[in-house]
Amino acid sequence: MSEEHDRQRTALGPEGDRASRRRGPDDHCADEDARRFAIESAAFLARHHCEDVVIFDVRRLCDITDYILIATGTSDRQMKSVSEEVEELATQAKLERYGREQDDMTSWLVIDFVDVVVHLFEPTTRAHYDLEMLWGDAPRIEWENASGQ
Repeated sequence: MSEEHDRQRTALGPEGDRASRRRGPDDHCADEDARRFAIESAAFLARHHCEDVVIFDVRRLCDITDYILIATGTSDRQMKSVSEEVEELATQAKLERYGREQDDMTSWLVIDFVDVVVHLFEPTTRAHYDLEMLWGDAPRIEWENASGQ
């Protein structure tokens, strides 16, 4: 766990934990916002040369998040750059970033927006962790048609 993550958790205090940021089961508007953000982020990543972009709808399988977005980047520089832009998209969508982690070589970068978790991988790391197999029971969101691409 990084020092930044520790500082974020300390700054949040008892009322700012992840569970308190989750919406209620009847909050349809917020769910549509999260879905729209996931789709817009997927389209953005694809336009900026990320490959094999997928979105899983994990609402029925996971209590922690609703959507998991996975993409493969072309380099550590590209992954860092697009991740910053995805954070800007989140700001515009009024979604708050809960956390951000990356390994030392930037082969895996995770951005947690509570209702949407974005994973950016370099190809070998993505193949190794194979999150698609882990979430294989989850429906995939057809973002290409939904985003107008």
